[in-house]
Amino acid sequence: MTFAHWAKIGLVIGLSGALLACAAKPQVVTPQVEIAKGELVNLPTPRSLGYGLTASQLISASWSVDRASRSEQLPVQLQVSSEKVVLAGFSSWGTRILSLTYQGQEVTTEVLPGLGNVLPPPEQVLFNLMITLWPRSAWDDSLNKVRWQVIDTADSRAIFDAEGQQVIDIKYGNNERLNSEIVFHHLVDDYTITINTLQFQKEPTTAQ
Repeated sequence: MTFAHWAKIGLVIGLSGALLACAAKPQVVTPQVEIAKGELVNLPTPRSLGYGLTASQLISASWSVDRASRSEQLPVQLQVSSEKVVLAGFSSWGTRILSLTYQGQEVTTEVLPGLGNVLPPPEQVLFNLMITLWPRSAWDDSLNKVRWQVIDTADSRAIFDAEGQQVIDIKYGNNERLNSEIVFHHLVDDYTITINTLQFQKEPTTAQ
């Protein structure tokens, strides 16, 4: 299930105490994500971000259903080092409902039981963060393999598919992307994701 599908059905937050008591079962997948139906690409390496990062962010998704606007929010914690990416998503009351660790050639994910069909796959959340924050050079190799293209300007990023159609439009408030609101618009599936970084800390990555 893609992030678009999650956005169009919304988050379920009315969980029972019994459900919260259940343990999530970890799933291990390869570091790939579906960018279009049947089209998989490899995620860039954690190191290719160019710096270490610890950030608290709020992801808001908005879309229209029967001419009515809808929106949902997902608070996330993101940690990036030279070796791995750790991501956690939380409910509005602070319960961890999804998590992900990307290290080496494995992505380990957990989703709170009962929410697998109503939450975005953790790797899809990671893709949305990585496609906005990681430099274009980090994406060039994997996207070139499927003939997709990234074009950057000072305050925007446009992503085109193999037919030359623009699929994703990303707007940045300023050159320091973590200090600005990021607006991600999927032009094909017609949904918008807004990423607000509430606080962050950058660190130099260790030498190889």
